[in-house]
Amino acid sequence: MFKRHKSLERKRELLFQGLPQSTMKNNTRNFHSLSQLVLSAGPLKTTTAVKHSKTTHFEIEILDAHTRKQICIVDKVTQTSTIHDVKQKFHKACPKWYPSRIGLQLECGGPYLKDYITVQSVAASSIITLYFTDLGQQVGWTTVFLAEYSGPLLIYLLFYLRSSYIYDVKESSRWPRHPVVHLACFCHCIHYIRLLLETLFVHKVSTGHSPMKNLIKGCAFYWGFTSWMAYYINHPRYTPPSFGNRQVIASAINFLFCEAGNHFINTVLAHPNHTGSNACFPSPNYNPFTWLFFLVSCPNYTYEIGSWISFTVMTQTLPVGIFTILMTIQMSLWARKKHKIYRKKFNSYVHRKSAIIPLIL
Repeated sequence: MFKRHKSLERKRELLFQGLPQSTMKNNTRNFHSLSQLVLSAGPLKTTTAVKHSKTTHFEIEILDAHTRKQICIVDKVTQTSTIHDVKQKFHKACPKWYPSRIGLQLECGGPYLKDYITVQSVAASSIITLYFTDLGQQVGWTTVFLAEYSGPLLIYLLFYLRSSYIYDVKESSRWPRHPVVHLACFCHCIHYIRLLLETLFVHKVSTGHSPMKNLIKGCAFYWGFTSWMAYYINHPRYTPPSFGNRQVIASAINFLFCEAGNHFINTVLAHPNHTGSNACFPSPNYNPFTWLFFLVSCPNYTYEIGSWISFTVMTQTLPVGIFTILMTIQMSLWARKKHKIYRKKFNSYVHRKSAIIPLIL
């Protein structure tokens, strides 16, 4: 073994002896620089294998709900896509129908699918059939509320401030206005200003839409009744309530009490704990106006009806009374519907409560 090493060293000596000295120095310098480069590069990085995950895609066939004819096919829909995403793709294929106008159903006559529902939750296979219905021209809910509430405010002020343009000038100057007319205008404006401000800053208005025909019907109802009420209350020959100032003052105080209660209840309902899918049942707090939650499920409707009953007693006019009756019927229906939903979700909280009127309804 020692002989082998000696022979190798002898061969190197002979090899270097045959090379020029400058060549040897260059080789040594190149080797040194190469070793420094290798050391500075660090350890070799291992290349990680890229894993390609297989994503399932759905193909959605959209048919007309009336004719059962195919409108289009939406393909390459992922599992996490929602119905809203499907509507967006449907809108790209058929631009004349924008997403808020599109109603999709799993079967004809069934409920419309909500925008937040995922495609995977309604898919029985990779091919899905949905039925399309044109919902007509749609309007945002915020626009609906602002239109319904701003109209009565302006119409009533028009009758109050410009009575000479609406009634006979001689008759308007002959009959001085009773103080209840001014108080009624103040209460009416307070009511609708509160509704407008709560719509803008308090309520969590749904991002959904309402058909244009509902907006027209709502505006016709509120604007029409306001015109009828304002015409009678601001008329030069309007007669004050039967029991005079006692009736007016008592009903005005009750009106303001109900307006304050309605506002505080809406503030509680707008709390994040009482909105969304994980909402809990609204509970009263230190504010005495919220204690009505101990008795009814929808105290905001209770206060609303109380306001209009007070306004009816204060003005003692037939149009206000008819409007109050219609509003009471409508709000009772809304309250009973909400009460049923509350009983399903929070039975332990509402099983002993009424919907809108304590111990009665």
